[in-house]
Amino acid sequence: MISRTRNIARSTAAALAMAVAFTMAGPAGTASAIDHVTCDPDAGFLKIWSHNGSGRDSVDCYANRGKTDFGGWWIDQISTGNNDVKYYDANGDVVKIPRNSNIKYSNVPKVTAIEIL
Repeated sequence: MISRTRNIARSTAAALAMAVAFTMAGPAGTASAIDHVTCDPDAGFLKIWSHNGSGRDSVDCYANRGKTDFGGWWIDQISTGNNDVKYYDANGDVVKIPRNSNIKYSNVPKVTAIEIL
């Protein structure tokens, strides 16, 4: 009876230790979500100049790895800063742009999502 109690206690302690270790370390490959941030010219953020079909213009900056909806806006210019970036075109194309790129489009793409790699 005593050895059975010890085995249960050891198993419980081992399971608890593993749960604590997993909680502290987090699952492998956990990524931060992409964040819409205030533009700072010295921060190296992804910066996008865009417009929608209703005449609204926007300049938006993003930080951290992840993917977000871009709502079908047209991109006039993109500066990747210190980020490798993909954008998902409304026609199904996926375009990868390397870090430290600045592109002004003459034939502007309509974009459904952006991703910082």
